[in-house]
Amino acid sequence: MKKLVLLLVVTFLSMSCNSNKKEENIQGPLENVDNESTESVVGQVMVYEGVLPCADCEGIETILKIYQGDGTIEGHTFELTSIYKGKEPNNKFVVTGNYNLERGLEKDPDGTIYILNYDKPEANQVFYGYSSKDPDTIYLLNNKRERIKSKLKYFLTLNE
Repeated sequence: MKKLVLLLVVTFLSMSCNSNKKEENIQGPLENVDNESTESVVGQVMVYEGVLPCADCEGIETILKIYQGDGTIEGHTFELTSIYKGKEPNNKFVVTGNYNLERGLEKDPDGTIYILNYDKPEANQVFYGYSSKDPDTIYLLNNKRERIKSKLKYFLTLNE
């Protein structure tokens, strides 16, 4: 279990590879994702998809669902699904929780940052953000809320 938690933390906070942080709301590994929780969510959902880099697999197929809810902070929820490609079966993990928004991404004052698990300790928070010029591409951010500087693909695209 510790190896699984460490692998997830490395994935989410790829710039903090020496972390021993624990993700408290992990529901995986799962064979079948139960969509019952997603059906009861009110409001618009945005779905971002892509394959993030992986140190010991072919890539992490990632689906980030951002639920707008009823417009209140309590209604802001997310579901992050990670599938480790090239690994043994059952390497599918689902993380759910609450998110908050921040305005401004690096030098773009109109950019937006999603703080996943904003209501958890900082060690459990994950940051994704997009620029105002390209809201269809959302980047995994480091713990300083900056885009990860790499030639590797650390972004997801909006699935319309």
